Amino acid sequence: MGIGTSIFLIALGAILRYAVTATASGISIQTVGLILMIVGVVGLVLSLVFWSSVGSWYPGRTTVVRREDCSDGHCLT
Repeated sequence: MGIGTSIFLIALGAILRYAVTATASGISIQTVGLILMIVGVVGLVLSLVFWSSVGSWYPGRTTVVRREDCSDGHCLT
C-alpha cells in the first residue's frame, strides 16, 4: 500500500466516521470509518518506514567528475 492509498483511506474513514449520519442495518458506518482510518494510518507508517529503510542502502545518483591531467603542459583526455 502506498502513501497515497493510505492518505485516501484515512480521509475516507474520517468522512465515514464523522460526517456521515446515515444508518444501515447490520453494519455501523462509523465503525467502518474507524477501521479504515486505522488501516490507513498503519499503511502510512509502514510505507514511511519502508521508504526510509530503502534510502539507507540505495545510493541514488552518483556524479563522476573527470579531471584532466595538465601538470606537464599536455592535457590528457
